[in-house]
Amino acid sequence: MTAPLPSSAFDSASQTTPPKHDALDLTGYGKKAQIVLNDMVYTLTITRAGKLILTK
Repeated sequence: MTAPLPSSAFDSASQTTPPKHDALDLTGYGKKAQIVLNDMVYTLTITRAGKLILTK
């Protein structure tokens, strides 16, 4: 089980440059990946038009 992130994790001053991730790496060069945040599972989908959709 993952502990909730502290509110300071979302403070823009605490991180000057956000990490960069390639969407194809996240999906294993497929179309979908699951992302977990605070025990909630989200689905990242790459559309045929090359856009990203994040859903619960």
